[in-house]
Amino acid sequence: MKIWFKLLAGAALGVVLGFLLPIDNQAIGGAMEWLADFAIRAGRYTVVPMIVFSLCIAVYELRREGGFLSMLLKFFIFTIISAMLVIGAGLTATMLFPPDRIPITQDGQVENISLSILQNIMDIFPQNMFSTLVNDGVYLIPVCVFAFFAGLGLSYDRNFTKPVISLVDSLSRIFYHIAAFFSEVLSISLIALSAYWAFRWRGIEKLLPEFWTLIVLLTVVSILLGFVIFPLLLYLFVRNKPRPWVLVYSSISSALCAFFSGDINFTLPVIFRHMKESLGVRRRVIAVTMPLLATFSRAGSAMVATVSLIVIIKSYSSLGITTVDAVSIGLRAFIISFLLARHPGDGAWTALAVLCAVHGRGFESGYLILKPIAFYLIAIGTFLDVMVANFAAYAIAKISGFQEDKAVRQFI
Repeated sequence: MKIWFKLLAGAALGVVLGFLLPIDNQAIGGAMEWLADFAIRAGRYTVVPMIVFSLCIAVYELRREGGFLSMLLKFFIFTIISAMLVIGAGLTATMLFPPDRIPITQDGQVENISLSILQNIMDIFPQNMFSTLVNDGVYLIPVCVFAFFAGLGLSYDRNFTKPVISLVDSLSRIFYHIAAFFSEVLSISLIALSAYWAFRWRGIEKLLPEFWTLIVLLTVVSILLGFVIFPLLLYLFVRNKPRPWVLVYSSISSALCAFFSGDINFTLPVIFRHMKESLGVRRRVIAVTMPLLATFSRAGSAMVATVSLIVIIKSYSSLGITTVDAVSIGLRAFIISFLLARHPGDGAWTALAVLCAVHGRGFESGYLILKPIAFYLIAIGTFLDVMVANFAAYAIAKISGFQEDKAVRQFI
């Protein structure tokens, strides 16, 4: 049975359960929240060791072949272009099809949400290098830095490092297969996640008329970007005859995981496996690009925050949004999209809170009027983040010559 079908079946079963369970029972709600948190932890379980050893050997191999800097350059180019494209598409759609104003009922309690940029920079280099190996699986930059320097060290002298290279390569393959096993059983985790998602959706059914136009706009823009515009751009601008619709098919699994979990790190084992076994992308490309894309390329979450802030401003004021204001919001969202490394599971909500604070003008707590649908904003933002990562990684591999087409029937 294909992984995407198992995940789809698990998601469908979970949604049905979420709509059948009593909504007013606090014990059931608490149990579902606990199960969803446990499912996220299970999905992240193999991420750190898989990245450490895979990235370490990938850095060594790419440096030996002279392609490491070229790979990084392609990553930066695709990350910048995708952020501009996605945020620009969100701004354009919002200006052309403005969502309805949201009634201002109550502000609620302001949350202390911050990007903690200085602390994040400090944590990249802990006082003990080996402490990064016990990372909680949330903040991946220290893990990537550790693997990068370890990979550089393997190039020191092959007479001394050859045994270690063989060991690291073996550990990379071992943890990849462990992650592959977990990806096979993620359909069980997705039952809990989708059930909790549906449970929360039922909790806001009475409020849906207020948020409906915003939800529809974000959904339509995200689907068009992920399943139409990205494949079309891939076909038009990437040489070597890419197969964009095959990539869309292979992205179903990661899209389901991203939407119902709202956590980009949770989806990494599925993405790694589909990239390698379905799309024929070489391990060294996946190991380098995917952790970096999951960490820095959060254009989807930034786009959701951009559209949401414009709706918030229009809800509080009847003056509307000028073109200058829209461009200013887009530029700030563009910067924020690169600073969400410590927020794999709440990227869109964090981006919105920070964007409101940066925008100022009395809207610092405006994001609270969207708190009832925060889980949906996170879900759609993570979905788009994952689609951007899938297409960028595939395009980089195709351009670099590290990808070999496979027949669709061989897809996992």
